[in-house]
Amino acid sequence: MTQTQPLDTINLFGLDIVSATTRDALDRLLNSDERYTAAFLNAHCVNTAASDRTYRRALEKADFILPDGSGLSLAARMQGKRFVENLNGTDLFLPLCREAAKRGLSIYFLGSRENIARIAALRASALAPGLVIAGTRNGFFERDEEHAIVDEINASGADIVLVALGVPLQEIWIERNRERLAASLVMGVGAQFDFWSGEVRRAPMLFRKTGMEWLWRLALEPKRMARRYIRGNPEFILRAWRDRNPEASSADGPVKGPVKGKRLLDLLVASAAIIALSPAIGAIAAAIRLTSPGPVFFRQERVGLRGKTFTLYKFRTMCVDAEQQRAAVLAMSDRPGLCFKAKDDPRITPVGRFLRRYSLDELPQLFNVVLSQMSIVGPRPALPQEVAAYPGDALRRLDVKPGLTGLWQVSGRADIGFDRMIEMDSAYARSRTLLLDLTIMALTLRAVLSGRGSY
Repeated sequence: MTQTQPLDTINLFGLDIVSATTRDALDRLLNSDERYTAAFLNAHCVNTAASDRTYRRALEKADFILPDGSGLSLAARMQGKRFVENLNGTDLFLPLCREAAKRGLSIYFLGSRENIARIAALRASALAPGLVIAGTRNGFFERDEEHAIVDEINASGADIVLVALGVPLQEIWIERNRERLAASLVMGVGAQFDFWSGEVRRAPMLFRKTGMEWLWRLALEPKRMARRYIRGNPEFILRAWRDRNPEASSADGPVKGPVKGKRLLDLLVASAAIIALSPAIGAIAAAIRLTSPGPVFFRQERVGLRGKTFTLYKFRTMCVDAEQQRAAVLAMSDRPGLCFKAKDDPRITPVGRFLRRYSLDELPQLFNVVLSQMSIVGPRPALPQEVAAYPGDALRRLDVKPGLTGLWQVSGRADIGFDRMIEMDSAYARSRTLLLDLTIMALTLRAVLSGRGSY
């Protein structure tokens, strides 16, 4: 469909997603001289579209796809881009109703339970004086009723149809019936009737501003939302990383400043982990002492935030003269690039091999986190000799604190080469949010249990 003044878009996951202000988006959507279809896209939608071809096709046929939630913002930042605004459905609902009232456009509410759709319509009328409600209808109907429903909507004279059948049903229904619907705008709105009718409480402003509204919904409906968020968020992060333009320079985009709440999260997680894992820490220390001569802990100078060095602590997994033997085994490295890693390193003890397999040798770094030398999530802490040999763009990974875990660790660890690791660390530096940190922490458990790339 040709547009004289098209809205700017950002291409993510093969879809063109609107990047515009609320005002500009509404001006385009409510242009009654055209017939538009609009859909919202969030992390759950992306995951669903990856496995549901019919839904994916419906999204591709939509005239406008609007970015909904912190997940889309994060995916954009991974590519060095930013959306002008988060055009989520809940925040856009009231401005759309008020603008429709100003322009004399009527709205039909289709979806949810009959009483919910009606209450949401009444609420919209109260908050948008002059808004004309063309009609309401519940979302419980059979496929053979669709023609009659479309006839009913057309007979109402509705200029706008808001469809709240949930993802992916609403977009599929719209795509199937759009040609017969006379309305100038048909839009899938998910759970908006539930929110605006008061059926479901929306998250407090603090959760919304920090991009944690998903956590609020998970707390309210843990059984229904567990799969969507606990499993879905990590899946989305990996999908967003894979979607990242492989030709994008690791120097693209500025490194973010400090993330509010990150230090508090580090302290809470590290302290709780030290207390909970203290029996395991004691058992590991005893196993090392009983099976190999030498100290329990391994201390090594590493490079941290802005190039400042610190002493990193790990459980010792190698023989005591491992550093003296390092030069002799450098040729055994399985990873291309600067960071040495050998799967069959002869310096590793039998207990050490087990500890590395499940990343248990990293547990003492929880104390580095408490001391603020490291973070739970961040780039791998590098050796001084590695940093001395870094190419220029790799130095950007020193702009954030090193971490116990990170994008590199959850994406394959030692199976990933140096250049890819630098790209991941640079993407993290540009994209840091509490949501990303929490997601990487969740993915870390899976990476540890699978043992992929750990040796």
